Amino acid sequence: MDKIDGEKCPMCGEKKLTLIEDEQDIPYFGKTFIYSMQCSNCGFFKSDVEAAETKEPCKITFKVEKEADLKVRLVKSSEAKVTIPELKADMTPGENSIGFVSNTEGLIDKFEKIIQGEKKAAEEEDDAAVKTRAKNLLKKIWNAKCGEGALTIIIEDPSGNSAIISEKAVVEPLKPKKAKK
Repeated sequence: MDKIDGEKCPMCGEKKLTLIEDEQDIPYFGKTFIYSMQCSNCGFFKSDVEAAETKEPCKITFKVEKEADLKVRLVKSSEAKVTIPELKADMTPGENSIGFVSNTEGLIDKFEKIIQGEKKAAEEEDDAAVKTRAKNLLKKIWNAKCGEGALTIIIEDPSGNSAIISEKAVVEPLKPKKAKK
């Protein structure tokens, strides 16, 4: 792991930015580089994941059906869009999108935190419809985590630098209209 401290932060301009580059060999995916930068002054954070070898744009579909599926490792690049249809939710890449290595439970937790935030805001604004919707979505997540319901994770990555490391994962070429070249 290479680490450089004291770089200039692109957000606040202070020389408090730490750059980290790490290399991991992820089984069934290959050599992977993980980059991150974090500012100790303003909290700015950015990370990305890149495969050492060139990959083709891909769409990966994985169904979480039992507790063991929550432990499946995944790689999400900063260019990837993640969708969970059962939650009617997606994570669309943007300027500040980050890449990461996690497991499926960690990814689902990110969606759960967003929905919890929506529920809290709905409670403060006394919005019963949004509050009920959020409660129902949180119940779906809870059921999936207990192995009593299913969630489908779909990753669409024009860079091809994403993966779900499981024999259950269905990998197919990303249709050209979805690939950003």
